Amino acid sequence: MVVKETTKGLAECLATIEKHEGKGLVFILFCGDKDASGNSWCPDCVDAEPVVTAGLASAPDDAVFIYCCVGDRAFWKDQQNGFRTNNKVKLSAVPTLLKWGTQKRLVEEECKKPDLVKMFFEDDD
Repeated sequence: MVVKETTKGLAECLATIEKHEGKGLVFILFCGDKDASGNSWCPDCVDAEPVVTAGLASAPDDAVFIYCCVGDRAFWKDQQNGFRTNNKVKLSAVPTLLKWGTQKRLVEEECKKPDLVKMFFEDDD
């Protein structure tokens, strides 16, 4: 069964990755923070979340899925924020779905395509 975790901010995300490294594949969905009603400020993230969640059914049983909130819109737009500058993450847009430790990632519109997301979780390299 896929382990699911939610993190907020880069430090918490990296600590959670470290906790799970070596236990299976680690997938991370980076999205904009959610408001009190549970909706992200990022409309693409709102659209991508149910597609990615459904695609998780194709992930290996020992996989870890981390949903990481990258901050509010103003923080995200700062080109110097850690999500954009950290060499291990290097995000250019949200939503971004990535397979930790690889170059594989889906960005923005790609995260909304069920077939692409399913293949992303199934691909074993």
